[in-house]
Amino acid sequence: MSPSVPNVVTAPVSPAVGTVRVLIVDDEPLARDCMRLALRHAADVQIVGECGDGASAVDAIRQHSPDIVFLDVQMPGLDGFAVLEQIDTPSMPVVVFVTAFDSHAIRAFEVHALDYVLKPFPDERLLAALERAQTAVQERRNGELGRRLAEFVQAWQAGSFTRLPTPPGGVAPRPTLSESSADLDASGDDVPDNVEPSRGSAASYIGRFAVRSDGRVRFVPAVDVDWIEADGNYMVLHVGDAQHRLRASLAGLTEGLDPKRFVRIHRSVIVNIERIREVQPWFGGDYIAILKTGAKLRVSRLRAPQLLRPTA
Repeated sequence: MSPSVPNVVTAPVSPAVGTVRVLIVDDEPLARDCMRLALRHAADVQIVGECGDGASAVDAIRQHSPDIVFLDVQMPGLDGFAVLEQIDTPSMPVVVFVTAFDSHAIRAFEVHALDYVLKPFPDERLLAALERAQTAVQERRNGELGRRLAEFVQAWQAGSFTRLPTPPGGVAPRPTLSESSADLDASGDDVPDNVEPSRGSAASYIGRFAVRSDGRVRFVPAVDVDWIEADGNYMVLHVGDAQHRLRASLAGLTEGLDPKRFVRIHRSVIVNIERIREVQPWFGGDYIAILKTGAKLRVSRLRAPQLLRPTA
């Protein structure tokens, strides 16, 4: 391995609408050169920085908020996985791992990298990964725009629209979710997510989860999961008496799981409907779903119709 490069080379030009901001992270100067040369003629791409070590990569991601990061797996100090562990979920870019070892593939997808590229790579392989990442960035932008528009329209119709101060950078602040999905007295789901992510084809639904256990990676079939709850930057899979934490987003799981089996019943809860024993009315039009395990989950009145709809 070449010596790490502590500094970050940045480009000061702001991206145009539709342009994706790309950060290159690799401790080998030759690898960075290859990625830069491959990307220089790609449409709607702005390389905002290059980093030669993990610590610089963390600083660059926090400072420049890139849309896409091409991230080396093996680096001195902080490796690629350790870099991502230090990035908050709201700031997490679309990640393409760059590695010389395909044995890293399972762990790469465990941390939800969009793709990985094996060294040495032809330009075509890197550009294919870039195109896939650009699509993911655009879908994320469209989803965020739709969510903000839906919230604005609902607030306007309710007559409770209040203009929020816009911080530097022009992005309105997002509310943070701190409610406990297991607490039946937690705050409600008064503002629904009217714009849900588009569903994929049946063949692309999540079939299993890779979870860490005793220093090993275990695979948990999706059909075995009773319910899923958000917990900060993680999701907790409830499988019988066992619980497994994995780094993911609720929106991503809502999009990736089979909608005929998994339904989002609350802001922070997804349930496997095959695990529900009965549903009982509760206060304010809400319901309580009682699982076969005995767990009781609150069902928002705004999401109850999806759970109670007839199934084919």
